[in-house]
Amino acid sequence: MASYANRADAGRRLAEELLPLFEGRRPVVLGLPRGGVPLAAEVSAALQAPLDVLVVRKIPTPGQPELALGAVGEGDVKVLNKRIVAALGLNEDQISQLAAALAGEVEDRLRRFRGGDEGIPIRDRDVIVVDDGMATGASMMAAIAVASAQGVGSVTVAVPVASVDAVKLVSQDADKVVTMGTPRYFRAVGEWYADFTQTTEEEVIELLARYG
Repeated sequence: MASYANRADAGRRLAEELLPLFEGRRPVVLGLPRGGVPLAAEVSAALQAPLDVLVVRKIPTPGQPELALGAVGEGDVKVLNKRIVAALGLNEDQISQLAAALAGEVEDRLRRFRGGDEGIPIRDRDVIVVDDGMATGASMMAAIAVASAQGVGSVTVAVPVASVDAVKLVSQDADKVVTMGTPRYFRAVGEWYADFTQTTEEEVIELLARYG
């Protein structure tokens, strides 16, 4: 069933799909840590575009952690699903408490990944958000929301494989979705890789140092 040898292989093949779309342009490539970064590095190299990470944390709904009521990202960016917030009757103080710890996690991860350096400015830039696949699309929706809140020019989502439902969901908010496969029967992203070894933080740091 495996379509890709590993994440680097998937990233190189994804880059081939993206090259014609970004000819003459200089986007910023954002990998979702950790698994999306090896693919994003290959895209960055092929497009000769800067590489960075997009770290987001979904805000879990109290009592229903699988349901996200929003997301937090870099620079104290907070995006909320107003429909869910209204349905739960949560006030601003409650939401702030839920988001505060997650915002700290985001900043901690960014410091580790970047070594204390500033991120690449993305306001008014075309960005390509890369991950190793999409099962539900929930994490990518959070990433798009956080990127959009930072004032990007456009958001292209790029993944090698995704479920049909995930593509439909993400297409609502992304300017473009690029994927090489939407199998009818989709159970897990890892099934489409011969080697789906977990990406380490050390690998992310090394790739950012090389391509960032």
